[in-house]
This record gives sequence, C-alpha cells and structure tokens, in this order.
Amino acid sequence: MGGTAIIASDGRCSKEAKSEGFALSLEVPTKTEADRLFNALAAGRQIQAPLVRTIFPRFGMVLDRFGVLWLVLVRTPQTPPHPA
Repeated sequence: MGGTAIIASDGRCSKEAKSEGFALSLEVPTKTEADRLFNALAAGRQIQAPLVRTIFPRFGMVLDRFGVLWLVLVRTPQTPPHPA
C-alpha cells in the first residue's frame, strides 16, 4: 500500500492468535483501490458487511484469516481526516 504503515498490538502474546475489541480501518482514495484491498482481505474469509455505497462511496467490513476486523472505506472530501 505504498507508504502506509499499520502498527497494532493488543499487548498479549499467547499461542492462539485471537483479536477482540478492536478493528483496523483502511481509508483509500478510490473505489478501485477499496475494491482491490477488500477483495484481498475477503478471499475465503468472513465478510461482515459487503463493500457498498453508504455515506461513503464505498464501505465494507471483513474478518481476515487472523480474526482481525478490517473496515475498508473511500473517504469523501467532506469526511474529516483521522487525527494523526
């Protein structure tokens, strides 16, 4: 994803990978990029909400193979950016 870095931790190390209580969001500039990333995350996985038009041009949720919930969306010019 170019220059994007995603860093996350639940602070626990155990034998069984298990994620609870958080989701990661991917904000992308185009519908094409949202479709590409969503489909890559969703391949053979559990779609929680299909990637469709909502208040965003595209928004969807998918559980990846590690049980991490991903929110994929295309940000609109009116959408305020997340704080850094």
